[in-house]
Amino acid sequence: MNTNTEHADTENLLKKKLEVAQQHWGWLLTLGILFVVLGIIGLGMTVSLTLTSIIFLGAFMLVGGVFQLGYIIRDRHRMSGREIGFSILLSLLYIIAGIWVINSPAMASALTTAIVAGLLAALGVIRTMAAFDKRPAKGWGWLLISGISSLVLSILIFMDWPVSGLWVIGMFIAIEMIFHGWAYTVIALALRKH
Repeated sequence: MNTNTEHADTENLLKKKLEVAQQHWGWLLTLGILFVVLGIIGLGMTVSLTLTSIIFLGAFMLVGGVFQLGYIIRDRHRMSGREIGFSILLSLLYIIAGIWVINSPAMASALTTAIVAGLLAALGVIRTMAAFDKRPAKGWGWLLISGISSLVLSILIFMDWPVSGLWVIGMFIAIEMIFHGWAYTVIALALRKH
């Protein structure tokens, strides 16, 4: 198959997908509005959203650890003794961590928030350094703004820590839902116009 034929096939596939999306733009619009509404509701209940998401994380860790342990037991004859030992250790760590997170969601969310704030600080420093490295190239200022914003956000989270651990994760989830919903809404309205 030559490149022109592959290009034409890809173009036809994209046209068909666009036609289907245009026919069902209303569903995408509904989904977008739903995400925006749920995100706005989430902003009003960030503590509950944080604790719920952390409990789900703990449940996933617990279930993952149990399934990994089951896999080890089932396939132990195919593994070396050392591999079994490391795999059991990892499984138990997942199980113990999952149980701890489920039983102490506030402490787990505070720890997770501190990690996120630390990552934001590191990203902020790296982006700021990269911005000055790219100076005077066009657009270097946006990278600087991004770096400074990450640093400021990190400082704000750390200034209110450990209390910020109760609301930051929920706020991030709610804001992400709003932006996700807004993107779907804009795409749906653009599809309707075609």
